[in-house]
Amino acid sequence: MINLLVTTLINGLLIGGVYSLTAIGLTLIFGVMGTANFAHGTFLMAGMYIAYWFFKLMGIDPYLSLFAAMALLFVFGWNIQKYLLSKIMDGPHYYTFLLTLGIMAFMENTALFLWPDYRQLIVSYRTTEISLGSGHQIDLVRLLAFSLAVALTFALYYFLSLTEMGKAIRATSQNKTAAMLVGINVSKIYCITFAIGAACAGAAGAVIAPFYPVAYNIGDIFLLVAFVVVCLGGMGNFIGAMIGGLIIGLAESLGALIIPGGQKQLITYGIFIIILFLRPKGLLRFGGYWQAQ
Repeated sequence: MINLLVTTLINGLLIGGVYSLTAIGLTLIFGVMGTANFAHGTFLMAGMYIAYWFFKLMGIDPYLSLFAAMALLFVFGWNIQKYLLSKIMDGPHYYTFLLTLGIMAFMENTALFLWPDYRQLIVSYRTTEISLGSGHQIDLVRLLAFSLAVALTFALYYFLSLTEMGKAIRATSQNKTAAMLVGINVSKIYCITFAIGAACAGAAGAVIAPFYPVAYNIGDIFLLVAFVVVCLGGMGNFIGAMIGGLIIGLAESLGALIIPGGQKQLITYGIFIIILFLRPKGLLRFGGYWQAQ
């Protein structure tokens, strides 16, 4: 029983790292722009398909193709912000809600039209397990996904903390007007922010492709989890998203010991409801745009 519990906790942390990366892209957009991006899950789905087809057509390992997924989703996100979202940024929040919802529907239905059946990316080391001693083993693909997700998360954290562009992004999130007064191009910052958020989702999709079915609607599941993680950690709070992702990953894995695995989302939404009642601002304070509201 102890071995099962330890293995479950490890697997929870591993998937929690991927949840964190997914939610960080969402919370970054939340914090800087105040935009609820309902297309975020479909960006993850796109990352999965990019990894799948790079592997299927060119034999490129999915953990290498994640860089291609990030680059393509970065460009895609930039153009979505520049040519669509920027036109309605000064309008009510429901404008962006409806637009991103429309983008989500368009991308999902395009994927359904092109690839209506589920696909599985089978890498040679998919069944390889790493022994941790005392009977504990973890899947290599999950460990790789966690390691890359955590590495990208910390790389983004240091980018936002130490670079001039990162400081400009943080300044824009804290006070848009003041940022404009000191010469920051806010429109460009919005494009970069949305592009980074899309790239994070694309990277998360690429790293889970070897052990998750690749399908047009897979993004819906991760979108809902990402919103729960963002609310749990505190809207716009980078560190909160990291912690929240790990908590949700652990909770889902532990919950699977009690309830059937297919119903593990009950745990996620149960935590969400509790947070809304007891601490509606999340475990950590709101950040960026939401902190100023």
